[in-house]
Amino acid sequence: MAESVVGFLINQLATLLSQEATLLGELQPDVQFIKDELGSMKAFLRKAEAKEDNDSQLQEWVKQVREVAYDTEDVLDDFAFQFARGQTDGFCGYVGKIYSSIKNLKVRHHISLQIKDIKARVEQISARHQRYQSLNGTQERGSSSSHMANADFHIRDQALLIEEAQLVGINKPKEELTAKILDDHSHLKIVSVVGMGGLGKTTLVKKVYDDSAVKKQFQSHAWITVSQKFQFNVIIKNLIQQLYDEIRQPVPSQVESIDGIRLSEFVKDFLKERRYILVLDDVWSLDFWEAIKYILPDYNVASRVVLTTRIADVASASCLASHDFVHKMKPLSDEQSWTLFCNRTFQSNGCPPSLEEVSRKILKKCEGLPLAIVAIGGVLALKDKERMDEWEMILHGFGSEVDGSGKLDRIKRILLLSYNDLPHHLKGCLLYLSIHPEDFPIQVINILEKWITLGFVEEKEGMATTDIAMRYLKELINRSLIQIKDTWDDGQLKACGLHDFLHEIIISKSKEQSFTTTATGYYTRWPVKVRHLAIHNFTNKPQDFSSLKCLRSVQIFRYEDPLTTSFLSKFLCGGPKFLKVLGLEGAELDNIPKEVFKLFHLKYLNLRGTRVKIIPKSIGQLQNLEVLGLAETNITELPVEILKLRKLRVLVVGRTGDYSNNTIWGFKSPDGIGKLISLENLGSIEADSDEIVREIGKLIRLQKLTITKLRREDGKELLSSLLRLTNLQELDIQSIKEEETLDLQHFFPPRLGFLRVLHLRGHLERVPQWVISLQSLSELRLQYSGLKEDENVIGSLGQLPNLRFLMLHRAYEGETMCFKIGGFRKLRRLQLQQLRRLKWVRVEEGSMPSLQLFTFAGCKLMEGLPLGLQNLTGLEGLGLYDMSNELIHKVQNLDKQSGDYQIISHIPQVCIGHWIDGRWEREFL
Repeated sequence: MAESVVGFLINQLATLLSQEATLLGELQPDVQFIKDELGSMKAFLRKAEAKEDNDSQLQEWVKQVREVAYDTEDVLDDFAFQFARGQTDGFCGYVGKIYSSIKNLKVRHHISLQIKDIKARVEQISARHQRYQSLNGTQERGSSSSHMANADFHIRDQALLIEEAQLVGINKPKEELTAKILDDHSHLKIVSVVGMGGLGKTTLVKKVYDDSAVKKQFQSHAWITVSQKFQFNVIIKNLIQQLYDEIRQPVPSQVESIDGIRLSEFVKDFLKERRYILVLDDVWSLDFWEAIKYILPDYNVASRVVLTTRIADVASASCLASHDFVHKMKPLSDEQSWTLFCNRTFQSNGCPPSLEEVSRKILKKCEGLPLAIVAIGGVLALKDKERMDEWEMILHGFGSEVDGSGKLDRIKRILLLSYNDLPHHLKGCLLYLSIHPEDFPIQVINILEKWITLGFVEEKEGMATTDIAMRYLKELINRSLIQIKDTWDDGQLKACGLHDFLHEIIISKSKEQSFTTTATGYYTRWPVKVRHLAIHNFTNKPQDFSSLKCLRSVQIFRYEDPLTTSFLSKFLCGGPKFLKVLGLEGAELDNIPKEVFKLFHLKYLNLRGTRVKIIPKSIGQLQNLEVLGLAETNITELPVEILKLRKLRVLVVGRTGDYSNNTIWGFKSPDGIGKLISLENLGSIEADSDEIVREIGKLIRLQKLTITKLRREDGKELLSSLLRLTNLQELDIQSIKEEETLDLQHFFPPRLGFLRVLHLRGHLERVPQWVISLQSLSELRLQYSGLKEDENVIGSLGQLPNLRFLMLHRAYEGETMCFKIGGFRKLRRLQLQQLRRLKWVRVEEGSMPSLQLFTFAGCKLMEGLPLGLQNLTGLEGLGLYDMSNELIHKVQNLDKQSGDYQIISHIPQVCIGHWIDGRWEREFL
């Protein structure tokens, strides 16, 4: 994490130093020195952080580097706060202006002393580093790394020695892998096993490797543990040793002296006429695979390479041939987890009834991770079975168990390997997730925006920062550190989460590095300096906010004791002047305290779900604001001062209706919205004048746009504006009233090559031709369209090549609907809602081959169930909501010999439901 902080700070210093000399005056040489010294330290920090857990002296040095980086950031932000406030062009645009406008020389002198003090500290830290290297250089290069490598191998050796009796849920994946290895395919086949640490990849592969049928199939066998710090020549010599030990011959003497290329050729020659199986356990990089694949001969003798890894890209890159295979490890089921837990904790004697409830709660935290279950089971096995209080202490003190008590060190070390392997820019992103409560679904769009505004995302020319942040998230998923929890209908990521064990580990790591602090209902001793504060719930609100002077972010979660306007005002008064992120979703706020508008550095303000009604004119003071979230509030209008926020990237205002109306209410915008040229996400703006519609065309960076109250006469102007929005990915258009026509039929199609999501809410004379031409469109919702049966609606929409989700809500007035062969090739979800005249639906064989969920809501279907449902062989769910009583009764009482039963018998899940008091009441058949 120190490497991440230093890297971020170096970028800040470089930006500052790029200004004219007058910006810093006599401070410029000192700032340049700090930047240069930190740059030198950064090169060493990555290796140092990976070793610091085993070296107290090194740990102290890393801590000092981190603290001086934090303090330097504070001084820089204070400099901007004191001398850049009230300007109109942002911190980095005041070339030559700031120095001449300084009035408070005392403040400047104070900052000068701070910078000189930091310079002195940096000099001391640098000198200490030099002494450390000279005294311990040999150990650092040799025994220290050797010790860590041995520790890693020791952990993996333990995984190989687990008794068969302890293995649960391994039979089915073992059979599957064995079958893939023993098939009669004559070419070299690669089998990759991928998943997060602790899932049992090594254990599974070892059982397959030791299987007698597998042993008999191959002439040569070798098992290589790669690990993070692999040395290619050492690995090759290890492989040669195993191959010669197997044939009981000494390794040729020349092997010790030849170089890497000749070593590779030696192995290739040895294996070229043999049927071999080679296991590469714990592969961390594509570089290793690219290096070793050239020594693996393929002479049509059905050899096999089995590879285990935590990194999805490594697994997929190694398995590029059509006959290769990737096995994704899955957590144990609840039943399997309970069996393994009881075997380990109670030695197969069964759980005492008095301990079952607390045991299941503890087990839930393991989330099916075998190593975690074995580890926590080992802790509990030593506890008194008659002392429930000891078991309750483990449950409630779970974090402290992971936090270095020694009992769960093994699982912690294994999971920390993945953290230590991260590049510096991803470490801060991962640690910041520790602000979330356990099992909390992390909304992807929100966390990406926070990463950006807190400076964790490194900007790249020609790329949107949100796209870069999404790459970061996907890389953490790729490395098995973040789990996908939910996706949008078009397949995009919606919510993610952390395994409970990993969550506790990054909380521990974050506390250790003074990165995040969590306030709960329990007594919390606050650190001297708090940088990122998560308020889960505290009933005894602290009165001393002195430790919040360096605060950069505040986020509330599940806050039971209402966070009121008066408390927030007191919290902010005279406290966190460097605050960049303020997330107050769901707080009991009727208005925004005036202290918020004094937060010069504030970049992210989210008031979603509050009772705020008015945005005051003082919003214009937040010159650095990038994200303003006002969704589901009572705000209906924004002041003209909003136009001063030229850095604003996200502006979301408005409320959404429920299933019964599917309406959105937007906000009245001041004239001149086109001045906010940095906007990437705008919603939901009312098109109450042709001027507003015209101004939207100036927002050329827009990726997401929601526009409401569109009048028929503004349709042509809107299409003209859309012609300029070539980056648009999501578009939602709603007419001024349900029966108003959306006049979008004009002959020139918008250039919307990247458009993935399209919602059209209003009457359509027909589906616009430009909609049918959207090659990237994956989600389409049509509401109140009133489309006629003779317009071939379904046939034309079925030609969209990448459509994955389609919803028709009061959009079609025909009585029949037929899905023709060859249509909707990629459609996965189809929702037909409130099509009141629809009586008959038919699905031809070969239509919608990818459909997984088919939902009807409020449709008559007088002719009964859709014909041809049996043709949808991949269908996983059928939903029937607010349908006729006759149809529901018929479905509930189907005779297994009837034709209708045969139509739906292949569908795993059939659900009926009714909309009652604003929510769905469901029943699964």
